[in-house]
Amino acid sequence: MIARLAAPIFAAGFAGALLIAPTPSFAAGAFEGLAGYWAGSGQVQMSDGSAERIRCQASYAVGGGGRLMQQKLTCASDSHKFDISSNVEESGGRLSGTWSESTRNVTGNVSGTVRGGGISAQVAGPGFNASLSVSTRGASQSVTIVPQGSDVRQISVSMKRR
Repeated sequence: MIARLAAPIFAAGFAGALLIAPTPSFAAGAFEGLAGYWAGSGQVQMSDGSAERIRCQASYAVGGGGRLMQQKLTCASDSHKFDISSNVEESGGRLSGTWSESTRNVTGNVSGTVRGGGISAQVAGPGFNASLSVSTRGASQSVTIVPQGSDVRQISVSMKRR
């Protein structure tokens, strides 16, 4: 079971990771290819060596020539369920935005960069930080999140466009 302290990090990590996944074509806007519905699953690895499966569904509304995005994300594991709303903007290869998680009433910020079809970012909220990397190829996304100061060692998710 994921520790109670790790729950906000767990939720925020997914918010940051999934809300900023770019498409390979940045000329039209970093979020151009994300509009619509995505779903997938992955694994949460704990620092004690245990693991838990997680499933996620996301919907993306993209505007501003592909530079603005609103996301709704729901993820569930055996121990947790969370609902996240996010707003992100890309400008000159830099990402900035905010997220909120409704079941725990937490909020935070996302910052990062888009380079060569990938993302390098930080997700921050009250009392925690997580680094993440995202790779999108066509209709597939791979996300890796590494929270700091948590019982969660790493979160890995693969999503496909539906």
